[in-house]
Amino acid sequence: MRDYQICTNCVMDTSDPAISFDAQGVCDHCRGFEADVKPNWHPDEVGSRQVAEMVAQIRKEGEGKEFDCILGMSGGLDSSYMLHLLVTEFGLRPLVFHVDGGWNSDIAVNNIQMLVEKLGLDLYTEVINWEEMRDFQLAFFKSGVPHLDIPQDHAFIATLYHFANKHGIKYIMNGGNYATECVRNPLEWLYHGTDLVQLRDIQARFGTRELKTYPFSSILFHKVYLRYLRGVKVVKPLNLLPYSKKIAIDTLSSEYGWRPYPQKHFESRFTRFFEAYWLPTRFGYDTRRVQYSSLILTDQMSRKEALEKLTRPAYNPETIDEEFEYIATKLGIGVDELRRYHEMPLKTYRDYRNQEWMFNAGARVLKALGVERAVKR
Repeated sequence: MRDYQICTNCVMDTSDPAISFDAQGVCDHCRGFEADVKPNWHPDEVGSRQVAEMVAQIRKEGEGKEFDCILGMSGGLDSSYMLHLLVTEFGLRPLVFHVDGGWNSDIAVNNIQMLVEKLGLDLYTEVINWEEMRDFQLAFFKSGVPHLDIPQDHAFIATLYHFANKHGIKYIMNGGNYATECVRNPLEWLYHGTDLVQLRDIQARFGTRELKTYPFSSILFHKVYLRYLRGVKVVKPLNLLPYSKKIAIDTLSSEYGWRPYPQKHFESRFTRFFEAYWLPTRFGYDTRRVQYSSLILTDQMSRKEALEKLTRPAYNPETIDEEFEYIATKLGIGVDELRRYHEMPLKTYRDYRNQEWMFNAGARVLKALGVERAVKR
């Protein structure tokens, strides 16, 4: 087992099993940002021109249609700000698409409602079959892997892509951005959510029912078929504009009464429990390290501030028993059973069938083509 080490520039450490450091103690996440992302990131005049051209093209292709693009809306910061820009700055007509996986927090529901009402938009909501979602999530608990959020995340992605394909919507607007997400979660922490071989293997081993209506989407479907055969484009305007966490929070709060979350991705009750408590206490993986390191690299947070925040747990120790009760009850199991899953032997994605080789090969091809900019790992 390797000795503990933390990056001298950000706050990533050896809880990432694949991390490496140079002679100055700077990690590969930071080096990857400097080499792969920063030279190709243009939130300036260059980016503004690209956004203007993109918006003009979307408007042109959307003439005569009810919607010219679609945006998956979680109620989180990035998608909420993206919606604000689409309507007020770009003058586009997005279909606001929400997938209800059964774990919406009250704050998220309110944030979504406030935005769509004040912007005069309609909200389309697709509800995932709860019994299938519940069984799928329990299968992941029983498997012992860290990536418990995949059943929820995969449903969101797959439903959105299938809807866009079915209704001929060619532009999927996405709030993904380098400003707050330039450091990626290590693969050991959160494995690929579209590896259908792994998803089906875990469900086959530990599930108790057939997933007849649960939406599945392979990486080939939305990375190859939709993109190159159907002409569906995923667009991330926030990478081309001045963007920061503060800009988004200040704008949304003042314009819509939008309420911020304690942490990124906490619009879901399940994700809040999973990232704040389950990952750190069972595996030693704290996703705040990834989030804070992204903010450090983009000059939105000091390393000192990040280190100070990391001295405190992301969950509230006074209410964690209530959270256990809520999650267990929602999943239809007892608290004791849920705690047994917490104490069972640790597993990784490598303990189950997977297609990691295909994802690695695809990433290399896309990077070589300049389609995607990935931090080198």
